[in-house]
Amino acid sequence: MPKQFWLMKSEPDVYGIDQFEKDSATGWSGVRNYQARNFMRDGMKVGDGVLFYHSSCDVPAIAGLAEVSRAAHPDPTQFDAKSEFYDAKSKRDAPTWMMVEIRFVKKLKQPLTLDTLKKIPKLKNMMLLQRGSRLSVQPVKPDEWETVIGLT
Repeated sequence: MPKQFWLMKSEPDVYGIDQFEKDSATGWSGVRNYQARNFMRDGMKVGDGVLFYHSSCDVPAIAGLAEVSRAAHPDPTQFDAKSEFYDAKSKRDAPTWMMVEIRFVKKLKQPLTLDTLKKIPKLKNMMLLQRGSRLSVQPVKPDEWETVIGLT
């Protein structure tokens, strides 16, 4: 199956690119949106490319590159009553929430800001740039990936 590409959003004051680089890998837990969960569960495969995006900050931007290092598996935070992501309805034999693991590839020397991305005609249909697009995990088309990579 051909390699796919994704954009994953993180708030830099919660988990930013510098911490990700230091950790070298992380589990993408705590996602509680069904569509984002489905992208992780049904679409993401080991080796897929990831744009690491800083969101909910002064200057939203693609801050780095990553790749999927472990395919979807149950998110343990859904079973932890002490976690802010606990889901009492989710059962271990039928988990509701999934997560993937990603490994750090590269921090961009110059983050690609949302304003910059909006000015690039080849990216006009990118999910990130669509009105109301708030998903924390979203697909990126191969031509969009190549355009972004060409800017790094």
